[in-house]
Amino acid sequence: MMTEPDPQVVPKAKRRTFSREYKLRILAEADACSERGELGALLRREGLYSSHLATWRKQRARGELAQKRGRRPDAQATELARLQAENQQLRQALERAQHIIDVQKKFSATAWDAARCDPEVRAVMLQLTEELAQHTDVTTACQALNVPRSTLYRARKSETGAPDEAQARPKPARSLSEAEKAQVRDLLNSPRFQDQSPREVYATLLDEGVYLCHWRTMYRVLDEHQEVRERRNLLRHPTYIKPELLATAPNQLWSWDITRLRGPLTWTYYYLYVMLDVFSRYAVSWLLAKEESAALGQQLVAAAYAKQHIQPGQLIIHADRGAPMTAKSMAQLMNDLGVTKSHSRPHVSDDNPYSEAQFRTLKYRHNYPDRFGSLEEARRWCERFFTWYNQEHHHNGLSLLTPADVHYGRAEEMLAQRQMVVQQAYDRHPERFVNGPPTVPQLPAAVWINPPTPASSGPEG
Repeated sequence: MMTEPDPQVVPKAKRRTFSREYKLRILAEADACSERGELGALLRREGLYSSHLATWRKQRARGELAQKRGRRPDAQATELARLQAENQQLRQALERAQHIIDVQKKFSATAWDAARCDPEVRAVMLQLTEELAQHTDVTTACQALNVPRSTLYRARKSETGAPDEAQARPKPARSLSEAEKAQVRDLLNSPRFQDQSPREVYATLLDEGVYLCHWRTMYRVLDEHQEVRERRNLLRHPTYIKPELLATAPNQLWSWDITRLRGPLTWTYYYLYVMLDVFSRYAVSWLLAKEESAALGQQLVAAAYAKQHIQPGQLIIHADRGAPMTAKSMAQLMNDLGVTKSHSRPHVSDDNPYSEAQFRTLKYRHNYPDRFGSLEEARRWCERFFTWYNQEHHHNGLSLLTPADVHYGRAEEMLAQRQMVVQQAYDRHPERFVNGPPTVPQLPAAVWINPPTPASSGPEG
């Protein structure tokens, strides 16, 4: 029976080191010890041996523990050198970024997918990758153009004429001859077996008393001629694009989701629908019901749209891929309202982070019950919670402002008032503020769902 390995990683042991100041301090304390047992107590307290003291006394006698004198470094010159080095690094990074942008303008991020089938486009992209690698590095160049590094390395090897390690290996004596391989390939591609897999062909030939080779060898023979690929009519899942959504003010980007609240009996739930403004974290609308349906979701969207006086083309509503969110009737409603819809990628749990975080705040409240006795009791609790959340909860992501203050434009006034308070405290006791006059945290200027990575953010990234 295998035992689970211990996941703990034990750090490597390091030998104890002693600074010059520590040695001088311990020697001074040891020289001051006059009572019996006092020196031994010092050694045990510090975890030392008498040999340490003997060695350190010799070092002190030779002057090795004396203060080293030297020219004090010029702080201004040191800072100037640091800034010059940092400026040089930033210039180099800017040049590399400019090269990447210039190359990316020539090809889109999906150009390599098309280059797989077009040798000319493939050669041009490999050449551009080589040129870009001269200004950055191979990894950055390949990531910028979405070219696999292994493909670039193979192209380099073919240009230099270096023999491939796989081709340089000696041919095993027990391998099939070229004539036998040709016979196997012709049989597999014959009209009788052209639609069957090598396993089926292998079993059929065995039943007929014929053995040519193992079915794995059949696969290798076909692979040498690029004749192995998936032929079954399987579903080809599309490549979903990561949603990158930006909000710089309230009522630009909303997200919504549904969570379950446990009812009085097992397998009994109440469904809480919540529409959240991503920029202000303000719950613009919520609904509690006994079921989860697209019709209730449409009521939530329509009510929030009307309450916030949204204009067509103003708003993006983001959600996951639950049945109410992806219903055709929901898409038609958003189209009628002039709202742009956005969805999380399948099986990606953090594409709707703000709604999930708000549900965590709800269910981790100190008075959140294990179960609700009735729908009315759950609705009364939610009323109290959302009043507290919108009007009283000082949100960490909002510079400790409430969602209502941010959503309804009171943020600048509140921050100015707080700045006045801390400035008055500084005027009364400036010695308590060692870093100078205090400043209150400012509200974030932009809020993202999946902020773009530097490679995909373009010139301003």
